[in-house]
Amino acid sequence: MFRPPTPGWPEATPSITLLDGVTVRLRPLTSRDGADWSGTRIVDKQWLKPVEPTVDGDWDAAHSRAAWRSTWLNLKQLAGQGTVVPLVIEVDGAFAGQVTMGNIQHGIVSECWIGYWVHSPYMGRGVATAACALGVDHGFGRVGLHRITATYLPDNPASGKVLAANGFREEGFLRRNLHIDGQWRGHVFVALNADDYPLTAVERLRAAGRIR
Repeated sequence: MFRPPTPGWPEATPSITLLDGVTVRLRPLTSRDGADWSGTRIVDKQWLKPVEPTVDGDWDAAHSRAAWRSTWLNLKQLAGQGTVVPLVIEVDGAFAGQVTMGNIQHGIVSECWIGYWVHSPYMGRGVATAACALGVDHGFGRVGLHRITATYLPDNPASGKVLAANGFREEGFLRRNLHIDGQWRGHVFVALNADDYPLTAVERLRAAGRIR
């Protein structure tokens, strides 16, 4: 049976240009991204494993081609239902990480959470901040949400800076709320409402001189 697109999926975002001249955009994750997804996450184990949810068994096995097929089919199903929007971060057309909006709810709640990871060659260049801004604007503009939330580990201040640069405000601390790298870890909880600022997230980054 034909299923019409859900709000914001499958759609790509506009491209934006960073100060060093590279372009960043988000596009829908597809089945063809398996090799890049597996390869980058295995290579970046030292950065990703300490801050991401605990995987069953060995990290490499959890990011094998077989694991990708299971991951992709699950994300595709949830995206079709409108509860998840999984997006690839592209830098000058190359696979550079992922932005995901999950637990999407409409109606009187009208919110989701946002998460992201960036391949190590692109770290420290403003890619995560730009990708987060594109995701925020997509969530508010195309998915049609009122509120976006996020969490980060206290010992991962870089992620906190990305969220702060995009206007997220701290609203509390969640005690031992997620199982991360083999143990229950507490997270700083932040949120952003669509009506918090008159400008979009991308417009705010441009006004702050963070992008062209």
